[in-house]
Amino acid sequence: MKILLLGYGKMGKIIERIALERGHTIAGRITSANRAELEHIQADAAIEFSNPEAAFSNIRFCLENNIPVVCGTTGWLDKKAEIEKLTASCNGIFFYASNFSVGVNIFFRLNEYLAGMMNAYNQYSVSVEEIHHTEKKDAPSGTAISLAEGILKKIKRLTNWVSGNANKPTELPISSLRIDSVPGTHHIKYASVIDDIEIRHTAHSREGFAMGAVLVAEWIPGKKGVLGMEDFLQF
Repeated sequence: MKILLLGYGKMGKIIERIALERGHTIAGRITSANRAELEHIQADAAIEFSNPEAAFSNIRFCLENNIPVVCGTTGWLDKKAEIEKLTASCNGIFFYASNFSVGVNIFFRLNEYLAGMMNAYNQYSVSVEEIHHTEKKDAPSGTAISLAEGILKKIKRLTNWVSGNANKPTELPISSLRIDSVPGTHHIKYASVIDDIEIRHTAHSREGFAMGAVLVAEWIPGKKGVLGMEDFLQF
């Protein structure tokens, strides 16, 4: 298949390598420097790993031009509802995931399961910590936000997440650290006077994220609507 790369940073280059190894061709490599070339590109699917400033317009272009789009860019989700409406009006295909790693998506499920168990135990305070490379522009990470939302669904005493320290007992704090060459670490901690309960996911490279995005791009043609990893993994 012909895959359009929207964003050609480190992730884009790894996605390109994996796509080529799996027998696909690259329809185009679009950055802010050559975005005008989009008008002349035909593709079977687009993989969007650009930046929060470019993601919305890139996704909109794909939907308006009948190109299924797989997006892993975070930091732009205040406009996601608009993209979902556009997907419906265009009868298009929009796949979004804050993280394409199979391991992380298993971690999402584990996180919600643990949160459901911890709902009854008010003596534990819960926090989320995420660590990423210094080139990551948005904070908290999309993965950390997804984890926080999973906790909020299950722990009824919490009403919202906050970036940094919590000032109210109803707030779930997310701390964000930026360290050179860290692909991504996410840590959930339940702390009490008596003991702590912790779960952690540590990525060793970007390979898992990139492979997941390519596998989704292979799967998505012929589908319809707004989709996510729960649709792809079916668990």
